[in-house]
Amino acid sequence: LAAGIADPVVELLPDVDPGLATVVVPVRDRPRQLDRLLASLAGLRVIVVDDASVDPRPVATVAARHGAELVTLNENLGPAGARNAGLARVATPFVVFVDSDVVVEAGAIPLLLRHFADPRLAMIAPRVLGFDAPRANWITRYEDARSSLDIGHEASIVRPRARVTWLPAACLAARVTALGDGFDASMRVAEDVDLVWRLVKSGHRVRYEPAAVVRHDHRATLRAWLGRKLYYGTGADLLAVRHPRDIAPVTLAPWAAALLVALMAQRRWSLPVAAALFAVTMVRIGRRATAVRHPYRLAVRLTGYGLVTAIAQGFALLLRHWWPLTAIGCLVSRRVRRAVVVAAVADTAWELARTRPRLDPVRFGLARRLDDAAYGAGVWVSAIRGRSPRALLPDLRSRR
Repeated sequence: LAAGIADPVVELLPDVDPGLATVVVPVRDRPRQLDRLLASLAGLRVIVVDDASVDPRPVATVAARHGAELVTLNENLGPAGARNAGLARVATPFVVFVDSDVVVEAGAIPLLLRHFADPRLAMIAPRVLGFDAPRANWITRYEDARSSLDIGHEASIVRPRARVTWLPAACLAARVTALGDGFDASMRVAEDVDLVWRLVKSGHRVRYEPAAVVRHDHRATLRAWLGRKLYYGTGADLLAVRHPRDIAPVTLAPWAAALLVALMAQRRWSLPVAAALFAVTMVRIGRRATAVRHPYRLAVRLTGYGLVTAIAQGFALLLRHWWPLTAIGCLVSRRVRRAVVVAAVADTAWELARTRPRLDPVRFGLARRLDDAAYGAGVWVSAIRGRSPRALLPDLRSRR
């Protein structure tokens, strides 16, 4: 479990009484969404935290109708502060934080609670999918396939540099004793990532369980959708200040970084140099893999995985994290323009094959590039505000 090479078999874990958990719902002026959520939480202990709504009466009415405890804040503290206010009222061993624009599917919370049979587990999250909207547009269809909140269909350990590195706060189940003071109330964005990384650094385990599902309202207008993507990016520098070793946009071994530079140069020597780097790395891995029957066969596979991962991360730098620099480069360099075209086409083709969206390739490709541009702009905004490039610098260390 700690190494991430095994996952618990959920069906074999013991049941946990749902009465041992309290659901905390932060909300601000969303009575209709709150009513829908509370209906899906029937039978559970719920604390609704009204984060200084402009009109608190509808929220209070909905909470009373569903028998939820209401905590009213006079000052808007943001999601992190509102969750902490609810956490302070929790008297059960477990707490489940659920955002007001979410609906919890039947059985999701009991399934998550089963994982706490692991005494080191501090937090776990379900898969976050969208609603089956009858009038879906191209934005919601893209989000159905490539939502920022959907981490995928594979269960995983969660920690920096693992396959899953963070969890969205749309729905989080946690062991109360592991949370301490809870979220960092000074953060209005990326507070969920910060909490996950703090828990991991303190020696706890954090997991992702896609067998449990909640539904989330996707933003359906272009302005709201791009605004949310940009907003997510603005948390980068806040995380860089608190977790400078974990915020790098990409992590590359030195050989992989050198290989990317060689390919990006697009010279006659580029492919021979890249091939030499691949061969040297393969040989080094093969010499160390003495405990297996076919060390060089394994070395070819591992080096190949490293090559594919390096190229994908290079695409991410060009199109997402460093796109303002890429745009400037396109104005002066034909090689940069060629690299951008190759990266955009390859990235779109890969994501189409991986996610199989209900969207044609042209609109999917457009949405993919807008997604990257908005998030990358947020990262640059955060770096400029913080007067530091930390959130933009790749990690080139070969080992921790």
